[in-house]
Amino acid sequence: MRRLMLFSGTTNPWIASEIADELDIELSKINIHPFANGEIYVRYLESVRGADVFLVQSLSAPVNEALMELLIMIDAAKRASAARIVCVIPHYAYARQDKKSASREPITARLVADLLTAAGADAIMTMDLHTGSIQGFFDLPVNHLTALGVLADYFKGLQRDGVIEDMIVVSPDVGRAKASKKLSELLGCHLAIMHKVRPEHNEAEISHVIGKVEGKTCVVVDDMIDTGGTICNGAEALMKKGAKAVYLGATHGILSDPAFERLGAAPIVECVVTNTIAVDSKRAEANNIKVLSVAPMFARAIKNVHELGSVSELFDPDFQL
Repeated sequence: MRRLMLFSGTTNPWIASEIADELDIELSKINIHPFANGEIYVRYLESVRGADVFLVQSLSAPVNEALMELLIMIDAAKRASAARIVCVIPHYAYARQDKKSASREPITARLVADLLTAAGADAIMTMDLHTGSIQGFFDLPVNHLTALGVLADYFKGLQRDGVIEDMIVVSPDVGRAKASKKLSELLGCHLAIMHKVRPEHNEAEISHVIGKVEGKTCVVVDDMIDTGGTICNGAEALMKKGAKAVYLGATHGILSDPAFERLGAAPIVECVVTNTIAVDSKRAEANNIKVLSVAPMFARAIKNVHELGSVSELFDPDFQL
């Protein structure tokens, strides 16, 4: 069997280190540093010839540098004769532009897919894309994992401990209704749906709440929290509708300013995110943000891909419970 080699980019070395620990291996050595003008230099410090190379790089801030760094890592591995190059991208950037919503707009989710393919990637591994249809932009195998089971397991634990009673899952919009329905089934509770409109990018207004939330503990789970405006507005709307308490959750805690301040001031008990994106632990603790690790799931997927096994069980959140 070919060697398994795991390399980390610079945006989230912590999750890469956790994945390596789960696999009981050491991160392979790589030199990444910028030139004076901002160009990125990459060199593998050990041979990758004939190896299965897994490149862990979350496309988080600074997003464009992270993407360019990953493309250069792919190119360097390809030119060093790696047998297979798998990009492990916990957070896939530019996914919000997956279609043309207005004339003369780009489809950047497809553009990023084309760039990764052209650079020489052989497969992609990612988690909770903004829309699952983005997988169709690739002519490569895409292992699309979900953190829904990890989040469900956490809230189920709060149920068991009696911290949460009378729970209801609330979808932040119609687009997340299917995932929210699955979460409600895992938690054994009812579902409500919020309807929102977007007057501008990164802005949203909640116009209706479909379902009975009065006297309930609401769990609102989205795929990402960026500036926090949308989901905090949703929490306020639920409290006005008579909700007893509100918990927020998301796979990707982008948390661009002023997200921490908004979440800290919002009428919520706790916000739960995963470590697909590195989160400032001190600011998170100060603003009621809990970070869960998805490294074990990525480690198992990497092991199965390397050993030519199945990863389909990791696509189903039922596997986690």
